[in-house]
Amino acid sequence: MSSKVEELDESFGNNPLSILGEALESAAESFGAASVNARASAKGAAKKVKNGFGAGVYHAAYGISYGLVYGAVFVTELLPEDNVVRRGFEEGAEAARDAVASRKAAAPSKPAPAKKTTRGARKKSVAEEAAPAPAKPKRTPAKPRKASA
Repeated sequence: MSSKVEELDESFGNNPLSILGEALESAAESFGAASVNARASAKGAAKKVKNGFGAGVYHAAYGISYGLVYGAVFVTELLPEDNVVRRGFEEGAEAARDAVASRKAAAPSKPAPAKKTTRGARKKSVAEEAAPAPAKPKRTPAKPRKASA
């Protein structure tokens, strides 16, 4: 250990300020490298948390959907064919499928962006929104005025 101290003394000429300057320089370099590593680590961690959260939400939605549909089908199959509850389940499911199919057929290919209305402005009806806008009148260019003297 004493040999290292002697080497430092010889290299810096026993000047405590130069030793302190080197230590601060080394610390600043280490801190800069650490901050770059910390940013990269934080980005990676955020990405993993986001992916994990998304997977959790997906699995929760899947489980709820599976449980509801499986339960309804199971109960429907347990009931006798002429039961009112079974007939209600079957007709309700049929009506839901028809409603989804008609909505898909009626929906435009791209959803229209939400229109902002000003305060107190009347919202347009569906028929007004579907109708083409009236043509704007063409403006005729103004005649140049004569300069008065």
